[in-house]
Amino acid sequence: MTASLEVRRLAYAYPDGTQALFGVDFEIARGERVALLGPNGAGKTTLVMHLNGILTPGHGTVTVAGLPVGKDSLKEIRRRVGLVFQDPDDQLFMPTVREDVAFGPANLGIRGEELRRRVEEALDRVGMLDVVDRPPHHLSFGQRRRVAVATVLAMEPEILVLDEPSSNLDPASRRELAEILRGLDVTVLMVTHDLPYAMELCERALILSGGVIAADGPTREILADAELLAAHRLELPYGFALPRAEHSS
Repeated sequence: MTASLEVRRLAYAYPDGTQALFGVDFEIARGERVALLGPNGAGKTTLVMHLNGILTPGHGTVTVAGLPVGKDSLKEIRRRVGLVFQDPDDQLFMPTVREDVAFGPANLGIRGEELRRRVEEALDRVGMLDVVDRPPHHLSFGQRRRVAVATVLAMEPEILVLDEPSSNLDPASRRELAEILRGLDVTVLMVTHDLPYAMELCERALILSGGVIAADGPTREILADAELLAAHRLELPYGFALPRAEHSS
């Protein structure tokens, strides 16, 4: 089965000469939920910007569901890779929720009944169908984040890339979003500093540090390794206890 995402020997330097990525290698299988962890300045944003062709690799390749990211494939890649920004207001700019969610598919030429189906299904999947005709700026921050997820789901992406999905959410909104993300039948890459949220949602975690993948394994094992976390400036919240590992008899 083709992997949802394959990154091979990816290296990148900014025009000023700052080397951000030094040869990043990993693969994400279809349907996996993976957390991308790392300190500020580790290269996480630079990596994410390669996944839908905002940046072009200096060296190496990025492949989404078998399709290499490149100039000729940008339109299809941007349909397949759904980016959900940290601030939903970067994503919501139309007069109503319906128009925001319809914007992407309409740009692909989808019209009429198919467009209506996509909008309503995407909003239903995030529990926001009842606000379809409201202005986004009348919604709470947590509701706007869920609508931002719907704008991406309406494109029927291969992989959902979430940038700090739990930031600025109150505890109830945070839990509701976790339930929604757990229920989606789509590959998820979640960039986060929120280690408990990574633990809750992703069975696997990658640590990106100094422009390379420093660790790749089960999230629980990575978060249980205090030395590894300390080496990469990652910290569990004070008093947070990892759930006990389940042992099969």
